[in-house]
Amino acid sequence: MSTTAVDEARPLPRARAPRSAITTTGALLVGVVLVVATFGPLLAAHDPRDVSGPVLDRPSGAHWLGTDVPGRDLFAQLVHGARSSLSVAPIAGAIAMVGAVLVGVLPALLGRWPDAVSARVVVFILALPGLPLLVVIGSLTGESRWAVIAVIGFLGIAPNARILRSQTLTLRERGFIAAARGFGAGPTYVLRRHLVPGLGPLIVLGFVNWAGVSIGLEAGLSFLGLGDPTGVSWGLTLNRALTEQSIYFSDMWTWWVLPPGLAIAVTVLGFTFLGVGLEPRFNPRWLRAA
Repeated sequence: MSTTAVDEARPLPRARAPRSAITTTGALLVGVVLVVATFGPLLAAHDPRDVSGPVLDRPSGAHWLGTDVPGRDLFAQLVHGARSSLSVAPIAGAIAMVGAVLVGVLPALLGRWPDAVSARVVVFILALPGLPLLVVIGSLTGESRWAVIAVIGFLGIAPNARILRSQTLTLRERGFIAAARGFGAGPTYVLRRHLVPGLGPLIVLGFVNWAGVSIGLEAGLSFLGLGDPTGVSWGLTLNRALTEQSIYFSDMWTWWVLPPGLAIAVTVLGFTFLGVGLEPRFNPRWLRAA
């Protein structure tokens, strides 16, 4: 086998970027939220849905963050909300990336009319106003949490499919892809055996980025009251605080509004930092620019 053939058969190398402080910070923030979601409910002495104390009780040993208007424990809502938010991230991220592979990678490998149709579909989805569409569907689905998660994942398909398609168009011209197809390998085999492993870094990067976006979108919908009113989430806690205008004329907002708001900001920021830090290692554009 010639040297050229060997070089073509090698997978795309990763850019050798040093581990940055932003990557470490992002991983640390996400790790803290993950620990809170895993072990926090063990520390919560009360059920977040049950009335367990006086109305608007101040923080104390019995209620670490006080209580809301019905008397529900705010600390229990905070730690259980972490688990709820982190359950949204992997599901919506997985939907987005699986859809991106099916819509962007497979048609690009087939070429001709499947690729042309797929490109038009991606452009159409990108042209849709994402947030208004999410609000409309969220209001129509009512209390269905899974429908909201599915829509959030659907909105992530098009932007990730466009990135994966452009890289697939480059990969399919490489010698090892042509050799596999020349030996009779079908599109499904080439996709599973060569393209998905070759695109793995970009798929991981897209998953991390969209997981962070999905947490912010889900919290925003819950804050607008589009979701299960009996559920437990950071956005729903903020929505309930919004209906009690009197708390903003005292220091009550510091234990009702501030903790879930900071939790949302820290979690989204952690995923953002992690995605930005991983991009120099995983994105081939950084390698070509090096």
